[in-house]
Amino acid sequence: MRYPDFLKDNGNIGFVAPAFGCASEPYKSAFDNALKKLHAMGFGTHEGSNCRMEKGIGISNTPQKCAKELMYEYTNPQNDILMSCGGGELMCEVVPYIDFEKIKAARPRWFMGYSDNTNFTYLSAVLSDTAAVYGPCAPAFGMEEWHPSLYDAMDFLGGRKLKFSNYDSWEIESLKNDKNPLAAYNTTEMSCIKASVDGKIKISGRVIGGCLDCLSNLIGTKFDKTKEFCEKYKEDGQIWFLEACDLNPVSVRRALWQLKNAGWFENARGFLFGRSMHFGEEMFGIDQYNAITDSLEDLGVPVIMDLDIGHLPPMMPIVVGALADTEFSDGKFTIEYKLS
Repeated sequence: MRYPDFLKDNGNIGFVAPAFGCASEPYKSAFDNALKKLHAMGFGTHEGSNCRMEKGIGISNTPQKCAKELMYEYTNPQNDILMSCGGGELMCEVVPYIDFEKIKAARPRWFMGYSDNTNFTYLSAVLSDTAAVYGPCAPAFGMEEWHPSLYDAMDFLGGRKLKFSNYDSWEIESLKNDKNPLAAYNTTEMSCIKASVDGKIKISGRVIGGCLDCLSNLIGTKFDKTKEFCEKYKEDGQIWFLEACDLNPVSVRRALWQLKNAGWFENARGFLFGRSMHFGEEMFGIDQYNAITDSLEDLGVPVIMDLDIGHLPPMMPIVVGALADTEFSDGKFTIEYKLS
C-alpha cells in the first residue's frame, strides 16, 4: 500500500469536483469561505476546472470531463493534496474514464472526500494500492467556527495526528441552508455508539470500505477487484467501515447480503458502521441495527455502530487502505493508523 506525503506548512491544496461542484448555495459561499480560511492558515489553493460547474447530471460536468479534471489535478505537481468539492449522485459514471494504472504510477497524493467520492477513495486503494481519506469535503471547512473534527482532518493530512476518538455529540438536523451557508454543525444529539457484543472490543486490520450505496453498485463490474485485494492482504485481515445515504434499513440489509455473497467479507476482522441518513427508521421490524447485525451475525466478528463516519456529522478521518488498531469500551471509540 502506498501512502502519500503529508501536507507541509504553506503547502498547496488542490480542489476537484468528480461528483458535485460548488456552483450553488449554500456550497458556493461555504467553499469561498473555506478558501479564505485556508489562505489565512498559510496554504495555497488551486481550483480544478469543474469546481464551480453544474453542467452534469448528478455530477459537476460530463463523466468524461470529471475524469479528465481528476486525472489532470492528481498528476499536477502544483497540488500537494486533493480535496473534493462535494458528494453527488452519479460518480459511478465517471469511473470508466479514470486511469487507475496511471494513478498507481503517479506520485501518490492524499485525496479526501466522502459519499459519492467512494468511487475514488475505495478504488484508489483496491485498484491502485494507494491510500485515500474518507473525510469532509471542501465546503465543510467554510463554517465560521470549525468543529474539532475539521481540525482532526487537517491534522491527519498534515501528518500531525494518527489517532482519533469519537466526538461527544452529533448533528441530526443541519442549520446550513442558502441563507445560512456558514453554519456550524448543529450537534444536538449525544454520542450513542452500540456494539454487537459486550465488553471491550479490539479490532486490528487493514481499513477498507465507504458509502454502501456506492459499493453495492461495483459488485460484478470490471472494477470489482475486492476479493483480489482482500486475498492480497489476507494476513492483515480487513476492518470494514460502511455507512449509508439513501438506503433505508431494508436496502441496507439487501446491500450487505450482496457484499457478503460476493465474497467481500471472507477475511473480515470486524465492522465499523457510521450513522445512517435514515437514522431511527424501521420497516417490517427491521431497524438500523438489526439490518446490520442479522446480516453479519454468521461471520462471528464484532460490529460497532453509530460511529462518527459519513453523512450525519461530525466525522473522523478514515484512511482507506491503511492498517489500524481500533478499540471500543464504555462508549469511547478510538482508531489509530499505522502507515507502513
